[in-house]
Amino acid sequence: MSESGRKWGLRLHLLFYVLSNLAQVIVWRLYDSDHFFWPMWSIVFWGIGLGFHYWAVVSPPRAKSL
Repeated sequence: MSESGRKWGLRLHLLFYVLSNLAQVIVWRLYDSDHFFWPMWSIVFWGIGLGFHYWAVVSPPRAKSL
């Protein structure tokens, strides 16, 4: 995959991360704000996955071994 394709994929991943977690926080705030902040789980664990995706995109490519 090309570098621009990898960056486009990362931007798309980030967009869905922000929109999905924002929607969960809004639902929590409207219907369940006096209980545990349950959107934290997707924010943290999806954020870890997003961090690995970012790392894979921006890290220099490894040399190919034979």
